[in-house]
Amino acid sequence: MSNTPRLSFEFFPPRTEQGQAKLHNVRDQLNQFQPEFFSVTYGAGGSTRDNTKNIVKSIREKNIAVAPHLSFGGDSEDAIKALLEDYKSAGVRRIVALRGDMPSGLGSPRQMVYANELVAFIREHFGEHFHLEVAAYPEIHPEAKSYDDDIRYLKGKFDAGANSGITQYFFNPDAYFYFMDQCQAAGITQPIYPGIMPITNFQNLTRFSDSCGAEIPRWVRKRLDAYGDDTDSIKAFGIDLITDLCDMLLDNDAPGLHFYTMNQAEPTSTIVKNLGLVPADTE
Repeated sequence: MSNTPRLSFEFFPPRTEQGQAKLHNVRDQLNQFQPEFFSVTYGAGGSTRDNTKNIVKSIREKNIAVAPHLSFGGDSEDAIKALLEDYKSAGVRRIVALRGDMPSGLGSPRQMVYANELVAFIREHFGEHFHLEVAAYPEIHPEAKSYDDDIRYLKGKFDAGANSGITQYFFNPDAYFYFMDQCQAAGITQPIYPGIMPITNFQNLTRFSDSCGAEIPRWVRKRLDAYGDDTDSIKAFGIDLITDLCDMLLDNDAPGLHFYTMNQAEPTSTIVKNLGLVPADTE
């Protein structure tokens, strides 16, 4: 099993009961692939704290491994510690520790918002109970001063006690391979898992990518733009493109894949099947 790539799937907390019911079905569909864990995002400044916690607990109740995203935002250390105690009591063994986005109106008094500080805080109060994932940016964080600065900051998160990293999504595999070479040169030995974004809605993908610094190659933009409103062609092209990307990553020793599912079973399910990552007992 050591050669089996790690799979994980990311959700965001739905705001409605209907969305939560749908997410339970999506979770069950994706759970057939026996992922290492599901992760659940955390809004700016903890704005989805309760929804995130509710989704995390509902997944744990099914005896499924789950990793809540967590950032300090505007919360006090006592509030974060209490939330972590709650997660520990619920059987959570993994946290995605992030800087996160500051809620509007905060930031003048200094907040403990940096991910390396959050990692150190969790290690101080909870020892090795939690496996800590942190964010990595193959195409470099939009706010980074330089490529080297971003690598050093990532190393600081690992030096503080993080176990592994998950990248922002990307479409250029060379960006990941070069990034991994630079991480190794900087002394980073922990595994860094590529984040994968399936393509379903070109307009939404373009808007989000432009805001988070994820580059969509020009030829991909042109190909998708040519399809216009032909959603079936967009999805088919996206499945082929992302399957090829994942194949290349795994063939070149990426340790696994983390899918940003957007709370949809498809096209993630089809991509995972295309990759031959279906457990033998579910085929």
